[in-house]
Amino acid sequence: MKKLALFALGIFAVFALAGCRQTYEIAMITDAGDIDDESFNQGTWEGIEAYAEEHGKSYKYYRPAEISTDAYIETINLAVRGGAQIVITPGFLFEEAIYEAQQDHPDVKFVLIDGEPHAGDWVPDVADNTLSIYFAEEESGFLAGYAAVMEGFEDLGYIGGMAVPAVVRFGVGYIAGAYYAAAELDKDINFPDDRYHYLGDFDPSPDHVSQAIGWYETGTEIIFAAAGGAGLSVMEAAEEQEAWMIGVDVDQSHHSDKVLTSAMKALAVAAQEALDLYYADDFPGGETWNLTAENDGVGLPMENSRFENFDQADYDAIFALLADGTIVVPRTYEDLLDFLVEHDLGEIDIEADTVQ
Repeated sequence: MKKLALFALGIFAVFALAGCRQTYEIAMITDAGDIDDESFNQGTWEGIEAYAEEHGKSYKYYRPAEISTDAYIETINLAVRGGAQIVITPGFLFEEAIYEAQQDHPDVKFVLIDGEPHAGDWVPDVADNTLSIYFAEEESGFLAGYAAVMEGFEDLGYIGGMAVPAVVRFGVGYIAGAYYAAAELDKDINFPDDRYHYLGDFDPSPDHVSQAIGWYETGTEIIFAAAGGAGLSVMEAAEEQEAWMIGVDVDQSHHSDKVLTSAMKALAVAAQEALDLYYADDFPGGETWNLTAENDGVGLPMENSRFENFDQADYDAIFALLADGTIVVPRTYEDLLDFLVEHDLGEIDIEADTVQ
């Protein structure tokens, strides 16, 4: 009888523990990289974390086993089983996964940053339980390129992680801003085809450090790195060479004193606004937001930038031209060529197949 009682007590304890299992109502699924990438994932996660802590909400992030739609779906299902009521996914690579998830979990809300759900046919299908959010990366890149040239840099480079839409837009805008500033100053800049490159991943590595060092050693004065965690490799190279780099997505000035400025997206603010609306029972399902200079969705962190010549008044003036639509920044290589002609900015050395 004593053994039977102990066995029954053990069974009771198992069920009690199962009944008390921790659940997390807010979930974030990371894209390539992790929440400490000093960039896209981290910016989104910090917004979620701050909101949840302030409002007493449970939250957790999940990292897929690999970069694939199947792995994303599996991880989303894991988050839902873990109690997620709202799932935030940063990155267009989630588009097909969210297309399935929004149907499989109609009672769960989804926030997809930098993309819209589709069935693999690129036809957007934003369901009533999904919010899509885009940022005008081209405007943020434009401001970075413009500021760098106005500051006095003449030899520029761009390193992207992968040629995904957001990274391409950052690069196209950066070129446009640099040449726009050069025309204002009536000066030539050097931005050759072999100084625009995609690494093929978003992770830091010694190879990426070596590549950036090679650029610096052969005359590149500043590199804009829209490369997620791989941007840390460019920072390391900049420090070693006593050169400069431009960060991306979030204010990266605290990470290195060689970060001149950062081409920012209001990732944390967007995540928090979506959460606010969800908890106010006013979730904007079926909508697609476009966050631009007009609504302060992008910009440079002037308070932490390390400019000596480009000041707040200069920034406010160029930012206003983007916000009111006076300057429409190109998003694609074809748009870039038209932009150069429209503003009489001359020709560029960077070829189409390098950018796209």
